Amino acid sequence: MAEITAQLVKELRERTGAGMMECKSALVEAKGDIAEAEVVLRKRGIASASKKSTRATKQGVIGSYIHQGSQLGVLVEVNCESDFVARTDDFSELVKDIAMQIAAADPQFIRREEVTQAAIDKEKDIQRARALADGKPEKMVDKIVEGRMNKFYEEVCLLEQPFIRDNAMKVEDLIKAKIAKLGENISVARFVRFKVGDNQSTEA
Repeated sequence: MAEITAQLVKELRERTGAGMMECKSALVEAKGDIAEAEVVLRKRGIASASKKSTRATKQGVIGSYIHQGSQLGVLVEVNCESDFVARTDDFSELVKDIAMQIAAADPQFIRREEVTQAAIDKEKDIQRARALADGKPEKMVDKIVEGRMNKFYEEVCLLEQPFIRDNAMKVEDLIKAKIAKLGENISVARFVRFKVGDNQSTEA
């Protein structure tokens, strides 16, 4: 049995579009054989999720979550392809989980591509200053900053955040699993997070 390395998992993810945990599970089942693992994913219907990602999502629902004490609230629009899927329990559960994720983890953006250049530049300046203050060699600073930026995206982008109910998967993996199960593309369109006393609500 071949060793299940992070690189092997990454390669399978790139080939299939499946989530990290699904890829790892498939590789274990296939004893490290990447071609066989791809077959395993196809049998499970997971690998097809990436092919559905380009399909239009014109239906969906607006979900809400009000935290206990009514001091924190979230509205989120999650889209799918058909009204039929939008009314399913599985889709409703996903919308609720995403709303709770936004309430708990306070993302600023939905995906990495939406992070403003101003926010990126500001964070890079902060991380560069930190690296230099830590006494890191100048030639290593850029690489250190790049690594820390990945952590930054994980904190501020909803899809890259660890899922609050299962930190082993990202929110993006959660959505892909639902795409595979329901057979339709699913996307988060926008959200707003309100907190009492904070006049600037978070919108994405």
